[in-house]
Amino acid sequence: AASTIYGRFRLLFRQSTITPESVLKIKDEKMREAGISFSKIKYIKDLAQKVKDVEVDLNKLEKLEDEEVIEALVKVKGIGRWTAEMFLIFTLRREDVFSHGDLGLANAIKKIYKLKNYSPKEVEKIVSKWSPYKSYASVILWRSLNNR
Repeated sequence: AASTIYGRFRLLFRQSTITPESVLKIKDEKMREAGISFSKIKYIKDLAQKVKDVEVDLNKLEKLEDEEVIEALVKVKGIGRWTAEMFLIFTLRREDVFSHGDLGLANAIKKIYKLKNYSPKEVEKIVSKWSPYKSYASVILWRSLNNR
């Protein structure tokens, strides 16, 4: 579904490149017709505006420390810590990220370590041993949920 919606979104730009300026010119109704909810349209346009105004500099994110990337991204409506952590893992390919807010990771940790409850403090003691490769461990934990 996501790739279909992205394909429709991409078509809104015809031959032009997707830029903050071009995103801001597209009418909300056109984006909605592409299958994007009005709340997501607000988020996309907020991101575009913040990139245009250089409040969020996408070109500099790669050079920032993990927490600095998170701080920059959560300024955008609709982007929370979890989304920023996924961006660190899957877009910036950071190797030492573990998302305590990820339900799948919490479930895998509880199952493997036989924990009744998820305590970030207790779990941090476990995952800190995986440093500097917490992202790889996260992928293994996610996959472990598919191998029931």
